Amino acid sequence: MRKELNQLREEMARRGLHACLIPTADFHGSEYVHDHFQFRRYVSGFTGSAGTLVVTPQEAGLWTDGRYFLQAEQQLAGSGITLYRSGMPGTERIPQFLERTMPDRGRLGVDGRTISYKMGRHLENLLEHKKISLAYQEDLADAVWAGRPPILPQKIWELPVSCAGQGREEKLAVLREKIQESGANSHLITTLDDIAWLFNLRGGDIPQNPVFFSYCLLTPEETSLFVYGEALSPELRRALEEDGIRIRPYAAITEALGDLDESCRLLLDTSQVSYSLKKAIPKEVRRVFGPNPSTLLKSIKNPTEIAGLREANRKDGVAMVRFLCWLEETVGKEPVTEMSAAEYLDSCRRSQENFLDLSFDTIAGYGPHGAIVHYEATPETDCPLQPEGFLLVDSGGHYLEGTTDITRTIPLGLLTPEMKTRYTQVLQCMLHLAAARFPHGCRGENLDILARLPLWEEGLDFRHGTGHGVGFLLNVHEGPNRFHWNQHGEKSGCVLEPGMVTTDEPGYYEDGKFGIRIENDLLCVEGPQTSYGSFLAFEPLTLCPISTAAVEPSLLTQRDKDLLNQYHQRVWEELSGLLPEKEKAWLHHATRPI
Repeated sequence: MRKELNQLREEMARRGLHACLIPTADFHGSEYVHDHFQFRRYVSGFTGSAGTLVVTPQEAGLWTDGRYFLQAEQQLAGSGITLYRSGMPGTERIPQFLERTMPDRGRLGVDGRTISYKMGRHLENLLEHKKISLAYQEDLADAVWAGRPPILPQKIWELPVSCAGQGREEKLAVLREKIQESGANSHLITTLDDIAWLFNLRGGDIPQNPVFFSYCLLTPEETSLFVYGEALSPELRRALEEDGIRIRPYAAITEALGDLDESCRLLLDTSQVSYSLKKAIPKEVRRVFGPNPSTLLKSIKNPTEIAGLREANRKDGVAMVRFLCWLEETVGKEPVTEMSAAEYLDSCRRSQENFLDLSFDTIAGYGPHGAIVHYEATPETDCPLQPEGFLLVDSGGHYLEGTTDITRTIPLGLLTPEMKTRYTQVLQCMLHLAAARFPHGCRGENLDILARLPLWEEGLDFRHGTGHGVGFLLNVHEGPNRFHWNQHGEKSGCVLEPGMVTTDEPGYYEDGKFGIRIENDLLCVEGPQTSYGSFLAFEPLTLCPISTAAVEPSLLTQRDKDLLNQYHQRVWEELSGLLPEKEKAWLHHATRPI
């Protein structure tokens, strides 16, 4: 039993709480959060990026998705916390758990700043028949967490229009048109990447996510940006103010909402705006519910951003080729571990011009560790690489020209027939989605079957989405575009539009043995106009060889071979002129026709 869990229960008893709900979230609904908001990790010991902890006096449960089942099972062992596998048949859901474990007229404690209004209302409605109240002003973290990391705002910097492709004045004008079209005249934005995109600003408040803590309130009279004042240089503050933007203190957002009057028609995304902020809005203010228009606008990259992303992926491809060449000539001859391999790849990226940061911590999982979807090597788990089996490497970078995300599964030597079969099937899944041609109006869920059918036909699958949107020098996970057959709740997708960038990353995982995932970033592009309407297609942005040593050629159709050969020909044409002779020779061999 974790002592942190006992401390939390003692504090709950002092406050008269019958349950406590702790999501993995900050005040902005961010997927990846600052250490200040890692209370769920502090109490549970589970380090994955997604999960919700619920604690009662007698029971405790952690809900997480299929990416983290193996990791959570290992990290929760002996903690006194039960793992609940979200999405699996028969798994009790959080509302049912609360209904079963809480008494009538009980009090459910939660920091209302860390749950969306949609989630808060959902909990209220489900628990209303038991008269359970939502105690949403309970910040138990400050009371329980000794040495809680403080928020130390990092400097905000301006992304040049030469990189962004549009000035903030133009973006604000388009956004205001969308607000009017929704029937509103005002808009509250709390999502950090939307705000960073809108104002052409970037920051460093969340590691590897170039965003900054902020809110934006648009009214007919003004545009207000709420930030930590010390994060702005005098020059940047002056530039923003000259563009008509009012700079206000970060914490003043609640007061600003309270000052709104009955003339305000406020557009709110209830899946993003926190429960506490929604409660701060006066009742006489008319609410208009709908998604943030900036989320869709941001996802459709403009020509300047697209050109930048192509350049960023060329640089990333050079880094990957250097790494793969080094790996091939080093494993089995010199000591290499998961961590040292990741460090070498990171150094290859850092050597590229205009490299800014990793887009996430490099995942390098060898053998059984590859079956842990978001594996994180530690000094305790770091294992040496041997000239056999698979090494799965998922990585990416932020460049001034854009953000990248790539996965390659690398055969280090001898493979079993099962490994080669599964690798080939995953490769087919990836190639078939990348080759899709489809009419405008299709959504990610319409195409997802292309990336699963070779596995589904064998009664197999993978427990994660096939693909997510990628930001432009922003969050590596971005919506609303995504590939996943199971569209539900707050994770529904959208119609695919030219300019969207979405990953294509099917996989296969054999617990305790190996994992396989192959990932490219795909740019949605215009296709032919036919009598059936406008068709769309995908252009691979990622430029890196896919290993053919693990392929079982007899399983590939001629179309499969043609698709792989065409991709490799493009990789060769794009990268060969950027490499020194040794890496160029390696690339020539790696991209030879199959």
